[in-house]
Amino acid sequence: MEEEGDLEGEAGPEEDLFDQTSETEDNTEFDPDYHSTDGEEEEEEDPPEVEATYQSKNGNILWTSTTPSERRGRLPTHRVIKMTPGPTRFACSNAKDIISTFELFFPDPIKKIMIEMSNLEGKRVFGKAWKSLDWTDLQAYFGLLILAGVYRSHHEALGSLWHGVSGRAIFRATMPLKTFSIMSRIFCFYKKVAESGRKKDDKLAPIRDIWEKWVQRLPLLYNPGPSITVDECLVPFRGRCPFKQYMPSKPSKYGIKIWAACDSSSSYAWNMQVYTGKAADRKPEKNQGMRVVLDMTSGLQGHTITCDNFFTSYALGEELLQRKMTMIGTVRSNKAELPPALLSVKGRACLSSMFAFTDTHALVSYCPRKNKNVLLMSTLHRNAEISSKEHKKPEIILDYNKTKGGVDNLDKLVATYTCQRKTMRWPMVIFFNMLDVSAYNSLVLWTAIDPMWNKNKNIKRRLFLEELGEALVTPFMQRRQGIPRTPASQNMVKEAQACSSESEASPVKYHKGMGTRACSGKVKVTGTSPVSTPSKRKRCQHCESKLSKKTNMTCNRCNIYICKSHAVITTYCLACNWSKKV
Repeated sequence: MEEEGDLEGEAGPEEDLFDQTSETEDNTEFDPDYHSTDGEEEEEEDPPEVEATYQSKNGNILWTSTTPSERRGRLPTHRVIKMTPGPTRFACSNAKDIISTFELFFPDPIKKIMIEMSNLEGKRVFGKAWKSLDWTDLQAYFGLLILAGVYRSHHEALGSLWHGVSGRAIFRATMPLKTFSIMSRIFCFYKKVAESGRKKDDKLAPIRDIWEKWVQRLPLLYNPGPSITVDECLVPFRGRCPFKQYMPSKPSKYGIKIWAACDSSSSYAWNMQVYTGKAADRKPEKNQGMRVVLDMTSGLQGHTITCDNFFTSYALGEELLQRKMTMIGTVRSNKAELPPALLSVKGRACLSSMFAFTDTHALVSYCPRKNKNVLLMSTLHRNAEISSKEHKKPEIILDYNKTKGGVDNLDKLVATYTCQRKTMRWPMVIFFNMLDVSAYNSLVLWTAIDPMWNKNKNIKRRLFLEELGEALVTPFMQRRQGIPRTPASQNMVKEAQACSSESEASPVKYHKGMGTRACSGKVKVTGTSPVSTPSKRKRCQHCESKLSKKTNMTCNRCNIYICKSHAVITTYCLACNWSKKV
């Protein structure tokens, strides 16, 4: 084309156009290089696919079927993340063991509120007969709640848990049933006598102080990975509550709704917010989904936010891009920013995809089956890539499926070993959920700090919660003055107190959870575990033959006689497998 421009410039005003054409034909005949260049230009002028444009419903957005040629200077996600995923330096320096990791979520201000308000309520109910509680008492109370969740007994009656035969020995060893009932009655974190003086417009007033301090603690201990999931979870509750929600899609249907932002890979709860319903004027909130996502992700930069169709919108994607974050989410078909061409499924083939792009957003309509389509919007993807393996799904859908389950997985795991007890006080329901989430977050922190902890076990969470519950009740058990009546509980109390005194006198440590010395016998050490040896000898109750040898060793939990072979193999009797360390 440059040569043609030069020829036109050299031609005079009286020069005929035919001469230019003949000159061009001469160049074409004798100059093959010029002919090949002209051919390439003709191929570029005739593209194989014609660009299609789609107008949105509201007419404000113009979508195109071709990908944008540039990203207008936006940096990739991994280049703007400023935090290293995993536990923070503060968490690594203060998490020494399991119990210290759990207590990171309950700093001194929260402890002070719980102790002061509980003692105030105890004095109001019991008067001068009340003895003040300390953190060790509340630790034991929380430990028993966690252990009840580990044993799947959160709905079981307290009388069954403290039963001398069918109950759990650790409950009677920690405290009497009456003491636990009294602590459940008086445990509080707000002044009940001042309910009338609270602000009427603050529905979360009874738990406002402790909730905000606890939520502020979550992001200080863990840095999320590149993907964050924002979703809602429902805490089951059917009592009276000014902001109780009905969600038929949830298993429990009735409860307290909490917005949550979790790490997509580990499901660590990074931020949470209680939904308190409509405002005082009863007007519905506009753009609630966008407001929730922006609140939940405040302080993040460079992450990808995954959300469902309640939150996803074109305006949300633009706002997140200004905050240097990207978005992936499903879209409702009634959104005004969508083009009608991608909503139509008439004549669409199964497993087909249609794409539409703007300078910042990508939209895909995927048909998994006949007369059915799925809409997703993304500000992370800038192309129309389709996977050839999984039903020809677009890459947007595959990335969404990988990161959408952060909050749902947290909700499932918390419900498996929940410490929720039956109560009519909705602030206690929220606090029980705080305990469950703190216990799970502690597991995420501890396994990241100590990757070798129970590396070969597939049930790490149950073992972690069981060890956490035992660690919480041990200090209260060590200072207990009264001894329970059942032999198994007696052995646990004596062992805890003996280990406490021996650890102060000598550095020798016994295996945690084992029995203690018998009062009238000696202690025989098998490996690292002490086995009590009374003076009287009887036959082993685990041997199949009645002619088995007599033994003077007993089980450390239930005091039944076991022979040497069984003691070497299991250390406990078969009836005490609940306390066996897997």
